[in-house]
Amino acid sequence: MAHTPAIAPQISRKPDWLKVQLNTTPSFKELRTLLKEENLHTVCEEAKCPNIHECWGTHKTATFMILGDTCTRHCRFCAVKTGLPTGLDLGEPKRVAESVVKLGLAHAVITMVNRDDLKDGGAQVMANTVRAIRHASPDCTIEILNSDLMGNPDSIRILAESQPDILSHNLETVRRLTPSVRSRSSYDRSLEFLRLCKEIDPESITKSSIMLGLGEEREEVLQVMDDLLSVGVSLMNMGQYLQPSRKHIPVQKFWTPEEFDELKARALEKGFVHVEAAPLVRSSYHAGEQLAEYRRRYHPLHGSLNQE
Repeated sequence: MAHTPAIAPQISRKPDWLKVQLNTTPSFKELRTLLKEENLHTVCEEAKCPNIHECWGTHKTATFMILGDTCTRHCRFCAVKTGLPTGLDLGEPKRVAESVVKLGLAHAVITMVNRDDLKDGGAQVMANTVRAIRHASPDCTIEILNSDLMGNPDSIRILAESQPDILSHNLETVRRLTPSVRSRSSYDRSLEFLRLCKEIDPESITKSSIMLGLGEEREEVLQVMDDLLSVGVSLMNMGQYLQPSRKHIPVQKFWTPEEFDELKARALEKGFVHVEAAPLVRSSYHAGEQLAEYRRRYHPLHGSLNQE
């Protein structure tokens, strides 16, 4: 039986460090127009990401969300629409790839809604999207943020064998809070997903992210780090949970920038190659820069970290 975390009184005012500067530049408008024309979705919009103006307006990057805009799960932290999806758009991979070319992206991030209604969980469409981008824009690096595919090894293999540059799957929260925060999900299934991806493609770069502010304790966060390292994950993101609406889990705590800095330092000490940790960090925040930093530090010839 799931244990619901103790709910603290509603925190009515965000601290100053969570204020977001709007940046509706020509790049922001161009990207929004293109996505509408191509009938594509982004997690930036659907999940109400606080960094949308920075990413779209300044960095001209977006996280494409494929397999529709309706998720088959109902996680208590997420603003993405839930319900029963209708149909499957097999032309979506090509349109995403064409949009990557039109935008001149150097790094593309692709995520997906959970599609538990599909036998493979949507793995083939995600793999087709990776390959379509490779074909249309060979120099573009690709990061995918995937569902757990219900732990189906065959589906995970389809995904891993498409060989994206970064293969990401989020734990979202600590083990204790998983049953009450994530719908139809398992902490151990997520770890096994990441472990199996690395087993299928040992050269793959795997990544995961968690939210803070749901009621977790510092020691539980440190345990998440150890659990991720145990399955070969080398990139980790940590950010502050923000309640999308009154229907979602209320914020239990606003972690300070100094606390995020301390957690980042601990994660690096433990062995992660690169860590993004700050209140406004999200799964794909500065994703291109993160991959560049990984490659700068990792020597591909002898498989060890470059300490220079």
